[in-house]
Amino acid sequence: MNETNTPVDRARRRFLADAGIGLGSLSLLELVGGGALAQTAAPTAQAGVLGAGHHPERAKRVIMLHMLGAISHVDTFDYKPRLVEMHGQEIPPSVRETQRLSTMSNGQSAFPILAPLRPFQQRGQSGAWVSDFLPHTASIADELCFIKSLHTEHVNHDPASKFLHSGFQLAGRPSAGAWVSYALGSDNLDLPNFVVMNSGSGMGVPQDSAIWGTGFLPSNHQGVEFRAAEDPVLYINNPDGIEQSDRRAMLDAISDIARLQHEVSNDPEVFSRVSQYEMAYRMQRSVPEIADISDEPEHVLELYGPDVHTPGSFARNCLIARRLCERGVKYQTLFGLGWDHHLTIKTSFPLRCQEVDQPAAALVMDLKQRGLLEDTLVLFGSEFGRTPFAQGQIDNPIVGRDHHGGGFTWWLAGGGVKAGFTHGETDEFAYNVVKDPVHIHDLNATLLHILGIDHERLTFRFQGRDYRLTDVHGRVVHEILA
Repeated sequence: MNETNTPVDRARRRFLADAGIGLGSLSLLELVGGGALAQTAAPTAQAGVLGAGHHPERAKRVIMLHMLGAISHVDTFDYKPRLVEMHGQEIPPSVRETQRLSTMSNGQSAFPILAPLRPFQQRGQSGAWVSDFLPHTASIADELCFIKSLHTEHVNHDPASKFLHSGFQLAGRPSAGAWVSYALGSDNLDLPNFVVMNSGSGMGVPQDSAIWGTGFLPSNHQGVEFRAAEDPVLYINNPDGIEQSDRRAMLDAISDIARLQHEVSNDPEVFSRVSQYEMAYRMQRSVPEIADISDEPEHVLELYGPDVHTPGSFARNCLIARRLCERGVKYQTLFGLGWDHHLTIKTSFPLRCQEVDQPAAALVMDLKQRGLLEDTLVLFGSEFGRTPFAQGQIDNPIVGRDHHGGGFTWWLAGGGVKAGFTHGETDEFAYNVVKDPVHIHDLNATLLHILGIDHERLTFRFQGRDYRLTDVHGRVVHEILA
């Protein structure tokens, strides 16, 4: 007999299912309990499975700024004078052969070093090195905590992005935002607990909803994508000819049917689906208010830069992220697209930096001046870095840099991390980590720790195994915590 289908296991599952009817019905009643409740007393908070967490949190919210396609650490934050000295010379094979190459450059016969595209300077009292590509980020260097020793096993975008956000390189695992929503619940049920926004050009870089999906967790914890279109969230508005009262009546009917269906199936996903319908109903009022920035003072708009007036721009999305943060949204992922510079890095990279530099710095300062930075964790980085050597001929005007997972940089701000601090180090070629390595699982373990979650104890049993965001390893990087 299969050990997962023994009489004991069947009895246990039956007990949990029977208990789930009562608990689930209470949850459903809170969410939909008739038209009167939904219209006059919508709930404002909902606890997660951990309640307040495993330990006191340093932050209550997360905003992750992911430069999808891989921003070059060599040209932004990881200053190495040796690359300037050896521009055009071959990177030593003893250095290069320590790491996997992507298929884009592993057929090259030469690997000439490409010096940083613009000069670096030390910034602020901390003396952090930041490229001239990022003057606004440089101006807040003393607010930032740099991790210069990130590393990952992956050298291609799709598996690396999934690995960063879900702890696994294939689709089907819950994303970090879903884990956080599941664990800690919501502080505002009129808005999604996990929001995703895209900006920029995504040409050449794969992206799909698995990056912000729920995997085997209840589906109501999935990230909700906010778009730049007239309707920021798909399918929440009423079709032509449908009044709000009609939609309310339909949802009440669905809730009645759902109760009957759950009595037969004991499927908890029934309640998740109904909660999503109810969320969509409430978002008909909350989302337009979030997207309308007409109430923002002019000095705030100027802080984010001229692109803030363009829906869907990185600047506009950063401002909306702050507005969502004020309203208690737990987790946000903002994707800046178009960073895959295998070619034309000399012309394309400056444009991407210009798009994100001022808004990212503005987000940090805006949160700080509102007293929100101290309990909001902001992260900025990519699924991996880029090579210090050129992809293609170094004298070619369309030269680029290839993927590199062996060592790259992220910065963090707020949320109890040390300001004006640098952790970790790569070698003189910005290629291999030589001090205080930080794996992607370590980054996620630290993120959860800052939110009051023990990454080893936040698990979900699926197909006979206890899964977690950090899979089977991961260490909290206590050294960066204030």
